[in-house]
Formats: sequence, structure tokens, C-alpha cells
Amino acid sequence: LSICQARASVMVYDDASKKWVPIKPGQQGFSRINIYHNTANNTFRVVGVKLQDQQVVINYSIVKGLKYNQATPTFHQWRDARQVYGLNFASKEEATTFSNAMLFALNVLSSPDSGGEHLSVME
Repeated sequence: LSICQARASVMVYDDASKKWVPIKPGQQGFSRINIYHNTANNTFRVVGVKLQDQQVVINYSIVKGLKYNQATPTFHQWRDARQVYGLNFASKEEATTFSNAMLFALNVLSSPDSGGEHLSVME
């Protein structure tokens, strides 16, 4: 289930050069970014597909407690243990649509009853 769609170029921060670079070398240009909600196990993923050649450039599992930073109206970023990801949106509207969905996902993941019914099975 896709909860949002936006166009953005997907970047990662390169520590060595202190620059934002395309997530896949030579992959400039916009991708169609969706946030998918798997309602069965209440998980969310960010999936980006290149508009030109339909190549998947990002398939990222959103984790509880992720720090999502809206650096500018059209550039948002988040980080994990390995790297910093950036999305350079085609428009402010698309950035807002995406961030609303991302914040919704993080809110769902952090709510105490998320997945609680599944936990009891594993204990």
C-alpha cells in the first residue's frame, strides 16, 4: 500500500569529499519515491525508482526513532549507522507530501500499540 508518491533525486553524503552525491554513481535525475505501508506487519519502506529506466535506487526500511530532518523546503535528509540519505524534491509540495507521510510512518512506529499483538507471540 503506497501512502505517498513524490519525485526527488536520491543522494547520499560522501564523507570523504564532504559532498552530496547521487546514491548510485552516474544516476543523476529524478526518481519516483513512494512510501509503502505493509499493514500486515505494520512496517514502512521508502522505495525510489528511476523515472528514466525504472531502476530501483533506494529500498529503505523505515525504523522506529529515525531522525528525519527537513533541512530546506525541498531538501530532506535522514541518517542511519552507515550513511546519511538526502532527497532533493522536484517541488515544495512534493516535499511536504513526502514528509507528512514519513512523519505519519514514524508516528505509527513509535506508538506503544504498534505491533504489540505480534510481540506476545515471540516472548
